[in-house]
Amino acid sequence: MRLVLFVSFTFLYLQVHAQGIKQFPSRTEIISPIHKKNFNDDAVCPERKQGGNPAIVNGLLTFSGSIDGNRQVDPQIAVGGEYVMHGTNSGLIIYSKKGEYIQGVSQKCFNNGIDPKMFFDVHNNVFVFDLWWYYDQPKIKPVNISVSETNDPTGAWNTYPIPAQNGVDGGGIGYSKKWIGYSFPGGKERTFIMKTAEAKAGRPTTIYHFEGSLGHPVFGQDNTEALYFFEIARKEFIIRKIMEDEKGNPYAVVVSQLPHNLQFMDYPPQSPQKGTTQKVSSGDRNPKNIVLQNGHLWFSQVINKNGHAAVQWHQINANNGLIVQTGLIDKDESNYIQTTIAVNRKEDVVIGFQEVNANSFISPRVAYRMAKDKPGTIREIISLGEGKAATDGTSWGDYSGSMVDGDNQTDLWTIQSVANDKGRGETVIAKIPFGKRKVIKVKQ
Repeated sequence: MRLVLFVSFTFLYLQVHAQGIKQFPSRTEIISPIHKKNFNDDAVCPERKQGGNPAIVNGLLTFSGSIDGNRQVDPQIAVGGEYVMHGTNSGLIIYSKKGEYIQGVSQKCFNNGIDPKMFFDVHNNVFVFDLWWYYDQPKIKPVNISVSETNDPTGAWNTYPIPAQNGVDGGGIGYSKKWIGYSFPGGKERTFIMKTAEAKAGRPTTIYHFEGSLGHPVFGQDNTEALYFFEIARKEFIIRKIMEDEKGNPYAVVVSQLPHNLQFMDYPPQSPQKGTTQKVSSGDRNPKNIVLQNGHLWFSQVINKNGHAAVQWHQINANNGLIVQTGLIDKDESNYIQTTIAVNRKEDVVIGFQEVNANSFISPRVAYRMAKDKPGTIREIISLGEGKAATDGTSWGDYSGSMVDGDNQTDLWTIQSVANDKGRGETVIAKIPFGKRKVIKVKQ
């Protein structure tokens, strides 16, 4: 394994974009929610009992998430209220933090959809997830945003079906102390925001639509109402945020637009796997999640490192766009794919991803570092299991998931896909207990 440190000393330059110009919503609409008195109160909700079976793997508490063998499983988790909530393309499941199965339902219970993204809002103590539904006959293509009324996901929920006209795929979700934000590809208006307090209360909610994409919405763990967005545009990093004028009207403004000057930023190549010529998708240089913690944006990405896939991660000053540190997780003879990041309030970091190469199958991995560690470095890469067979298609679980524990904001969690004995996607969930300020060191 090779660790490479990049620290950017880029200085601010005369920016040619319209920094400081306010972009107001192109339109607003009011959406009424679909109320649910509890997680599975609908007659069309078949139980989806999946996973659990907690065990200690390489010193970490792990348990299975979805095990139904969907190659495009799209796994996600959110942690809070003493629960772990898990979503995939096939349904939603609730576990205890000990890895015990509690409840599970299909997406039919939440107005249908796929490509779930989710989080636990550490400010409002609610769970939030989206489901992208593009099979509707009128082609309105709504995004269903569901918000729990408390930190108990087995209780009441409110689902808002929001039009995303001409959208072509699921997008990214994020939050701040005040806002929920969503961006998606396709159409003229590709970003919208809504107020968490209204959705939590189950009231008709104003949806603010913006033309174009503001970037990927950020998980705003800092105590701020401003909602951040981040975009990789050619050779630049662009940070935007949502503010309000004196009348309370939201608007977007560019915070910074700077060249990143990084050596490795090309999209990753497909990755080989054992026993077949079929290669698999490695992921995307665009981050799957971004975290705002202590005034900095943190994200990981998969990039092309001299012809193979590697994971790169960054810490960026959210106020001026300057890179604080960058790390590269790389091994010449292997491929690290499909990555996400989690950061706690002490700036300890977990980076989840998968490994695959010509001599192995897709296998879950997690790397970590502590705040005091040398910039740009990680400690160990820990194996969460080993793949058992080659998958038969290019697509492979569009996302991994990594998240802070919303109850203590110190422990970190990750969910990663693993190829089962038929080459299909199953999942493993792992807890990395930074709350105890000690992680068992297990080298790969």
